[in-house]
Amino acid sequence: MRPQTFPPGPVCGAWWPRTDDLAAELTALTDVFDASRGLVTRIASHRGSWREEPAALPVNGRTVAATWYASGLDPHTIRLFSYGVGRWDLLVVPPGSGTDTAARLMIAAADPALRLTGTALMATEDAP
Repeated sequence: MRPQTFPPGPVCGAWWPRTDDLAAELTALTDVFDASRGLVTRIASHRGSWREEPAALPVNGRTVAATWYASGLDPHTIRLFSYGVGRWDLLVVPPGSGTDTAARLMIAAADPALRLTGTALMATEDAP
């Protein structure tokens, strides 16, 4: 995550889920956010980014609402909303990424000097 005192950029940090099953992966992510930034109540993601696109996801005995966009949201990010606290856009490091690639992407996403979108960050890995 970027430092909280720094003005937000296109992404606030990164997340490296181990699979493309959002329902299985979301609990670990929300556990961190619930404790540090406020209870996650809603997520938004680009349509086609995950294997399934449910309207609601069970997380720790509650339901997190999900919205799926065909446009207007970077396909390499997930947006978390915490009621009354704020929102955070995270780069989603592809689950099949190697450790070195994931580390580079997560460091770049948290770097306050870089102001790149999720797609732009992913493109840095594809560049020669």
